[in-house]
Amino acid sequence: MRKSKPVAAAMLLIVIVACAAMTACTPAAQSAAEYEVMNPWADVDPIPLRGISPRIDTLEGKKVGVFANFKRSAVPQARMVERKLKEKFPTIQTDLYHSREANVNEAETANREKFIAWIKSVDAVVATVGD
Repeated sequence: MRKSKPVAAAMLLIVIVACAAMTACTPAAQSAAEYEVMNPWADVDPIPLRGISPRIDTLEGKKVGVFANFKRSAVPQARMVERKLKEKFPTIQTDLYHSREANVNEAETANREKFIAWIKSVDAVVATVGD
């Protein structure tokens, strides 16, 4: 019996708040209401958006970069991807890039220039995540 008193009091409070909210939402109150739309991201990114990169029509004769992240199985997975690509596309070239820093964008590391040069040297990239 004692436990039901706090529950009953809480329910009564909810009913009172609901009734007060309903009387505040009369048609006259609704027409006078103003709303401000807020961006949940706070700051707007100054970099203009752009579409995805154009797709290549074939992998034959192309140089494909294989990106392996820092996790233990990423490099073995990347090597397997390289083998499978070479089986399916005999004229393909692959180039493995191994990112060694955990949870960091490679372009934000000391290897930035090396990474950018690698990106520019390939026609496409396949990324492996060692999970």
